Amino acid sequence: QVKLVESGGGSVRSGGSLGLACLGSGGITQSFTMGWYRQRPGKPRDLVARIASGGRIEYSPSVKGRATIFRGNNKNAVLLQMNDVNPEDTAVYYCYASPDWRLTGTETWGQGIQVIVSS
Repeated sequence: QVKLVESGGGSVRSGGSLGLACLGSGGITQSFTMGWYRQRPGKPRDLVARIASGGRIEYSPSVKGRATIFRGNNKNAVLLQMNDVNPEDTAVYYCYASPDWRLTGTETWGQGIQVIVSS
């Protein structure tokens, strides 16, 4: 059974940087896509960034140019670095792993980790 555990997050000042890590276990293979979604207060969950095993990457327009996503060497970890954060980045961030590039209902989610950006 796939399990994902997120770390990082917390409180960050506007203009600062944050780093999130997600470690997977229990069946994630190198072929999986891994990534991050976030849910801002009062809004639906939406994509932050995702990365496929072959290196294909997609960023949300809201973070493009400020975020970097990369896989760990053993491919069952995904990390997100975001610079120049602002209060709009305040959200619960969810790691996910999927055998598919797009969400199809087969993905596994982490428990979520809170990020608060203060001005």
